[in-house]
Amino acid sequence: MKAVRIHEDGGPEVLRYEDAPDPEPDSGDVLVCLRAASLNHLDVWVRKGLPSVPKPRILGADGAGVVESVGDGVEGLAPGDRVVINPGLEHDDGRITVVGEHFDGTHAELIALPASNIYPLPDDLGFEEAAAFPLVFETAYRMLVTKARVAAGEWVLVWGIGGGLATAALAIAKALGARVIATSTSEVKLDRARELGADAAVPTADAAARVKEITEGRGVDVVVEHVGEATWATSLAVAAPAGRVVVCGATSGPNPPAALHRIWWKQLTVFGSTMGTKEDFEGAYELVRSGRARPVVDSVFPLAEARSAHERLEAGEQFGKIVLRIPE
Repeated sequence: MKAVRIHEDGGPEVLRYEDAPDPEPDSGDVLVCLRAASLNHLDVWVRKGLPSVPKPRILGADGAGVVESVGDGVEGLAPGDRVVINPGLEHDDGRITVVGEHFDGTHAELIALPASNIYPLPDDLGFEEAAAFPLVFETAYRMLVTKARVAAGEWVLVWGIGGGLATAALAIAKALGARVIATSTSEVKLDRARELGADAAVPTADAAARVKEITEGRGVDVVVEHVGEATWATSLAVAAPAGRVVVCGATSGPNPPAALHRIWWKQLTVFGSTMGTKEDFEGAYELVRSGRARPVVDSVFPLAEARSAHERLEAGEQFGKIVLRIPE
């Protein structure tokens, strides 16, 4: 099969579009002929060696396609079925391993995964849109629903609108009846956020003052924090008394000043959140499948042009998800 693999850590130049061995399904597995896959920042970190993984490695957590074959014991799926992949594999000891990080991923023509991670895809959801939602929607759902338990009418602050996680958080929060303030350094992205239903969209540099103004001095009930050092102090400052700050990453650095006094003064709750469980995936998928929340596709590249797709993601030019189209 054709695949995009890395043989060493580095920049986009280490990506190779090449022949790779076809996967060999085990009993209980489903072999999927992929039609689309998407990029996540996870692919960039793994490519750079953060963490360094055994090589060669096929990147990619998200994918959708058509069942090629099913292993012994698989029920409810058959060759020709349209399907989408849940990228998190749960283990008996509580670990979750991720497609494309802990083993070969979806940036290829074929992938074999346990049937429990393969879900039927309705006809009204295209492959490219389906490939755009799994990892970021599952992550955002766990942050907002499982951890923060966001309620209708609450204010949610989403930093850095434009990336896949932030656009997923916006979609899920609005589907659940929350009010959303989105931030960005780009006026174009702020306009897009408003089009997608953000109740307010403010420049990142003005976030502290604007959030207080919009919420009439109270602050936000929930902060979706994935930036880290650059935004942490403001996240704590704008959280309302008894607010919740949910952290899933730190793209600007993992070691901000703690500002512990704000946590006890305002009795804040800080949640750590990574990926999600099967229940989180299924909750997010139900929102997507029902049309209450839909992923945003920024652009589509052929699989062979994965290097250009990585360059766009690293440049921060995208609004929504960057998708790879995989030829039949």
